[in-house]
Amino acid sequence: MDTSYTIVLEDHAVLSSLCGSNDENLPLFENYLGVPVICRGNEVTVLSSDQTVCKKFQKLMDTLLASPDITSASSADFISACLSANPSQPAATQQRAFVPQCIHIPRGIKSVYPKNRKQAALIESIYKNDITFGLGPAGTGKTYIAVALALKLLLSHTVRKLILTRPVVEAGESLGFLPGDLVQKINPYLRPLFDIMETLLPADVLRSMEESNIIEVAPLAYMRGRTLHNAAVILDEAQNTTKEQMKMFLTRMGEGSKLIITGDPSQSDIRGKSESGLTHAVSLISTIEGIGVIEFSANEVVRHSLVQKIINAYER
Repeated sequence: MDTSYTIVLEDHAVLSSLCGSNDENLPLFENYLGVPVICRGNEVTVLSSDQTVCKKFQKLMDTLLASPDITSASSADFISACLSANPSQPAATQQRAFVPQCIHIPRGIKSVYPKNRKQAALIESIYKNDITFGLGPAGTGKTYIAVALALKLLLSHTVRKLILTRPVVEAGESLGFLPGDLVQKINPYLRPLFDIMETLLPADVLRSMEESNIIEVAPLAYMRGRTLHNAAVILDEAQNTTKEQMKMFLTRMGEGSKLIITGDPSQSDIRGKSESGLTHAVSLISTIEGIGVIEFSANEVVRHSLVQKIINAYER
């Protein structure tokens, strides 16, 4: 009886992308299948006589090799995204769940792939709904996904403008007077969002968009009285909004806009408030059609492995 199943790949570039640098993707396949996977020459082999495992391996390879993403610069992220959907599901099912949500940014440096089911759900919700709340602890990738998808909407001309805002609340310490004009004053608070954009877009593209005011930064307090048409609007650190601020922000929405609201309800810096505007809004309007709520847990942290342990320690 055969104790292995082998596929032969004539295209060296595809083989290299599939296996990864120094065969770094093979452990991912092994973890998914539960058996050893090896690469020799132009052959990739699963070492198992179990027909169920062999069929699972075949479906996985068929799914990955059928996608143009397998030879992209982000092939490792693409493979990881497909495998992390749900290890108990067939690969083809995972592919259907993930590939439509992959974020390909026009003129971008790289594509963004969801690293788990919650990130995929967040992407789907932003596409589907006009207002999406992404809730959860630091390191779950909710803000990263929000910025990446907003850039895609902007650069594919689905929206005409990207607006970044957050409540100006200091995290437990006073920073004192900040010099400069309005943009210079608010930039330190929005720096994390620009850090993300710098990893996704070439510097000249990002600079051009800022200079042409296609990307706008604004303190939440300055949103009053505006109606935001054809814009992707990201409200970050929304746990620091008051109920009044959140109501004001949500009612700024105009035609053709997407509101993406991210925050961690457990890390509010509001003093003397029993409930933040984020928590109140989710409890009040989450069941309205056109509004999506995706909640992340500490188990979905994709930052450094220590971050997940730190969050779990604080929760205990």
